[in-house]
Amino acid sequence: MDSRTDFPEGPQLRPQSLMFAFFGGHVLEEGPLCVYSGSVIEVLARAGVGEQAVRSTLTRMVNRGLLQRQREGRRMYFGLTPQATEILWNGKKRLWDTGAVNDDWDGTWTLLGFSLPESWQRQRHDLRSRLAWSGFGPLYSGLWIAPGDFDVSALVSELGLAAHVKIFHATADDATDIGLMIRDTWDLDGVGARYADFDKRWTDWLGSGSGSGSGSGSGDPLGTRLRLTSEWLQIIRTDPRLPARHLPAAWPARSAHDTFHRIAEQTGAPACRMAARLMETTPLRPS
Repeated sequence: MDSRTDFPEGPQLRPQSLMFAFFGGHVLEEGPLCVYSGSVIEVLARAGVGEQAVRSTLTRMVNRGLLQRQREGRRMYFGLTPQATEILWNGKKRLWDTGAVNDDWDGTWTLLGFSLPESWQRQRHDLRSRLAWSGFGPLYSGLWIAPGDFDVSALVSELGLAAHVKIFHATADDATDIGLMIRDTWDLDGVGARYADFDKRWTDWLGSGSGSGSGSGSGDPLGTRLRLTSEWLQIIRTDPRLPARHLPAAWPARSAHDTFHRIAEQTGAPACRMAARLMETTPLRPS
């Protein structure tokens, strides 16, 4: 099958992100299943990914412990590992249960201070990356902060850094200008621009008629939905969900959130029917 291009122009999406969108949307909740490699190739072609890129991505994900191979006769199947399953459940919660706009902030902050040996560059990078994904921003180089009451003890323990980290939960003094602190700590312009760009491109795409009727996206709801969810997750991963009352009045996340859910709802059922037709599966054997 030729790669499809019936989508609004947007940021480059990694094949692994689209692979996760496929497994998260059509395999995760169906039980412990493996999917035939040919089915994966056919499905991801609809999201614009070529066969060679799919094959190399499958291999990399196996090597990283995210997928496991299972041979059935002359065919190769791929299923989720426990690590990937956990990642996908967390992503599913972020996609569908957590809104892009934080209207419920209670005024509390979680502060995490750390001091690592100079030679621990990899550990420092891993910690900062995980903190950024969890919504933290660098108040100072060794002090990161996030709105709300977060339990990050598991994250710190997983990285083996518990002895080098201190965690506090607090509220800001009245003398603190929270709006200014937010603007100094997070790249609001960058986050807002990504939401605004997403909203404009996908709204224009809907207006062009590509998403009209059943929302099938020029007859291909599966490819549309894979790209939509992969791109949306890529955006919200960069959003710390800062308290709405301290953000610009016309914060574009609200409109972008509505656009995402409108297209996701339109494409949901037809995408599932198409995936069911294309997927050849087999039960995943215990490793």
